[in-house]
Amino acid sequence: MKDTEFVIEMIGISKNFPGVLALDGVDFKVKPGTVHALMGENGAGKSTLMKCLFGIYKMDAGKILLDGKECRFNSAADAMAAGVSMIHQELSNVPERSVAQNIWLGREPLNKFHLIDHKKMIQDTKQLLEGLNFNFDPAARMSSLSISQQQGCEIAKAVSYNASIVVMDEPTSSLTEHEVVHLFNIIRNLREKGVAIIYISHKMEEIFQIADTVTVMRDGKVVRTDPVSEIDSNRLISLMVGRDITHRFPPVESNIGAVCLKVQNLTASNPRSFKNISFELYKGEILGLGGLVGAQRTELVEAIFGIRPVSSGQVFVNGVPLRRLTPHEAIHAGMGLVTEDRRQTGIFPLLDVTVNTTIPSLDNYRTKIGLLDHKKLIEMARTQNHQLRTKTPSMSTLVQNLSGGNQQKVILSRWLMTMPDILIMDEPTRGIDVGAKYEIYTIMAELVKQGKSIIMVSSEMPELIGMSHRVIVLCAGKMTGILGKQELSQEEIMRFATQFA
Repeated sequence: MKDTEFVIEMIGISKNFPGVLALDGVDFKVKPGTVHALMGENGAGKSTLMKCLFGIYKMDAGKILLDGKECRFNSAADAMAAGVSMIHQELSNVPERSVAQNIWLGREPLNKFHLIDHKKMIQDTKQLLEGLNFNFDPAARMSSLSISQQQGCEIAKAVSYNASIVVMDEPTSSLTEHEVVHLFNIIRNLREKGVAIIYISHKMEEIFQIADTVTVMRDGKVVRTDPVSEIDSNRLISLMVGRDITHRFPPVESNIGAVCLKVQNLTASNPRSFKNISFELYKGEILGLGGLVGAQRTELVEAIFGIRPVSSGQVFVNGVPLRRLTPHEAIHAGMGLVTEDRRQTGIFPLLDVTVNTTIPSLDNYRTKIGLLDHKKLIEMARTQNHQLRTKTPSMSTLVQNLSGGNQQKVILSRWLMTMPDILIMDEPTRGIDVGAKYEIYTIMAELVKQGKSIIMVSSEMPELIGMSHRVIVLCAGKMTGILGKQELSQEEIMRFATQFA
């Protein structure tokens, strides 16, 4: 019989990276059969702590107790063998393999000839998916599934280890509202079976809906652990950022000017995408773009920026039609695009912060003989990231080693260095903590005050309402409504998001 009430105890955990103390004597304990939320700003140390638990990082000091017994995991395989499973924020599947092959990768069932028993693997996968109420084919190629279905596979894989501890890092970042409800039902079922869930999320409403206990980290230390029933959102935000945030959104003050962007009858080449979209963006305006998953919002803004082909329609910048819709033409016309998926289409992970910041504006920093002025590039990149309070050990740090929120700031710094007049921001605060969100909102407010214009795609209703002057709503590729500031409400946005034009 074990002599502790905790299934996992992390005691005095410290972890150093070059130039930064990521974890500083952290104590973290979780009881079985509970959902324990782990919260904090980007860079607070949450993911680093979990990677130490999971054997991905080797801790510099401290110890881990599993059911009261000290253990040390040298790899993720060691952790999983001991009953610790982790669902990572960034999906890491094998796209050209089947669902079944991804779930049982490295531990495939073998027949009496010691060959992979594909029939049993498919059958086991089918049984596993049915038990979780997932309705996709075990034999389907992973690349054919939606992001949310791929996330479902990660959840199924974690459950398949019969783990006593499951770490979920931002598990709802790619899920629809219906899929979030489904995930929460799975979590409740696991909790009833005595499984401990460590739940990392920046979404405040999720914590109060699903968690029993919450631990807040800041600057590599644990600030406080409380039962969720004894804390409110304002107190939680204050603990996370180390200061009170009295308003979630800064005031957006600007003088709305003339039309700077006009989209006229734009239709995608893909017949299943958006059709016949027309709207205008004004100087000094934040124009929100709302809709549910599948509304084709990302497809629309990427087409405006020239990434996706169109079959008809025109885009005008300051009354001048763009001859060709290409990214080069868009950048030349004074546009910038912060993409939705920073990992896949935003950062260059194996390049440093300076290069990631300066890539689209290199031509602006050439000497008279055409060579790059590296000293000026580094200076400008440092200045821009300093203004956005990007946390990085140095400008030569690989951008993949930064937290998600700081990666987003590097991408934003990149486009601000091009001095755009029109900035398209696709889910600009996805996976970012409340403190960093407020900083990005403040940057947006300052940009429009300077006369810049922003198109903001967002799936968060409060963000659309709190930051937009107007909101365009799409449903299944059609523009169903446009709402002014006085008309904005969650009910109105949802009404247009669920009807066809």
